[in-house]
Amino acid sequence: MTELQSLGLRLDDPTSPNGGVASRRGGAGPSDHKAVIVDGHTIMVPVHTSSAWQSPFVAQAPDAEGRSALTRGSIPIANISFPKSPNFYKRSTADGIPYSQIATLHGSDVLATTVLQTCIRYESRRKTCKFCAIGQSLAAGRTIAHKSPEQLAEVAKAAVELDGVKHMVLTTGTPGTPDRGAQILVDSVKAIRAAVDIPIQVQCEPPDTDAWFMRMKEAGADTIGMHLEVVTPEVREHIMPGKASVPLSRYMESFKAAVEVFGRGQVSTYILAGLGDTPEAILSISQTLVDLGVYPFIVPFVPISGTPLEDHPAPTPEFMQAILQPLAAIVNAGQMRSSDIKAGCGKCGACSSLSVYET
Repeated sequence: MTELQSLGLRLDDPTSPNGGVASRRGGAGPSDHKAVIVDGHTIMVPVHTSSAWQSPFVAQAPDAEGRSALTRGSIPIANISFPKSPNFYKRSTADGIPYSQIATLHGSDVLATTVLQTCIRYESRRKTCKFCAIGQSLAAGRTIAHKSPEQLAEVAKAAVELDGVKHMVLTTGTPGTPDRGAQILVDSVKAIRAAVDIPIQVQCEPPDTDAWFMRMKEAGADTIGMHLEVVTPEVREHIMPGKASVPLSRYMESFKAAVEVFGRGQVSTYILAGLGDTPEAILSISQTLVDLGVYPFIVPFVPISGTPLEDHPAPTPEFMQAILQPLAAIVNAGQMRSSDIKAGCGKCGACSSLSVYET
C-alpha cells in the first residue's frame, strides 16, 4: 500500500464503467487520485500524476463487480477492487446543481466537501500554497464557490440514506476574516445536524480566538483538523508563504485549546511528507503532537498537475516507511488509534497507509 501511494497506479482501461468511483482532479484534499480497495483497506492512489504514468503497478480492466488484478510488470500480485459510484451522485438540487458538485465520496464511506471553494492564500501568487489546487475544480465547473448550509444538509441526508456514508468532512478555503472560516463551518454543521445524524469533522486554520472551538463543538462537530502540512519553519515559508504567516506556536496553542474541547485523539493535523521536511523533523513534531493529544496524520505528497509543484517528485516508499513505522509506535504509545477517531481524515485513513502500521 505504501508503494502504491508513492508510485501510483496505471489503469489498463481507465474508461471502464466498472472502475468504481471516478478519479478526482483538482480541488482541496486528495486530488489526481482514485479510491482502491486492497486487502479490505480503501486507499487513495495517484492515477493522474507523472509518476503514476510510469508506475510499475497496473490495474487490469475490472470485471462487472469492480474487481481487478493488480500486476507489477507482468506479474499478478494481488486482487483489488474499486468502490462503486454512489447513488447520491445521480441526484440534483431543486435548482439543478448535481449533488456531486456539493459533496463527494472520499475513500469508500466518507462524504467530503470544501464549503468555501476560494481562499485568500490561493488568490495571490506570493501567498499561495504551492501544492494546492483548490481553484482547479471550480474553474473546471466541477463544483460551486460556496455551498450553502441547506445544500450541504440535503446532500448529507441523501448520502447517508442512499449509500450508508459513515462520517463527513467539512473543510474550507480561508476567507479574509479573522475567524479563518470558523463561522462558515458552524453554520454548515448546524444545518447538517438538523437534517441527519452523522459524525462530522471540521477543518480550518487556527481561528483568531479559541472560543470558536466550543462554538463548533456546540454546533455539532465531533472532531477538528487544523493542518500543518509542512513542519520546518523555513520549508513552510518557501512552500506556503501565506499560511506560514500563522506561526507554529499559534498552531500549538490552538491544538491544546481544541483538545480541551474535543478530547484527546479527536483533534488531528495533516502533514505532507516529501516537501522538504526530514523524517526526523516529522517524527519529532509528531511526538509533540501526540503528547498534546493530537493525532498526526502523515500522508505522502502527491504532485498535482497545474500547480507550482507539479514536477516535484513524490516521496519514495522507503522515505514513507522510515516515517510511518516509527510513527505508528509513537501513536500506539500515546494510546491513539485511527479507529478511535469519530470522524475525519485520520479515521478514513485512505490518503495514508499509517493505519496499516498501527497494531
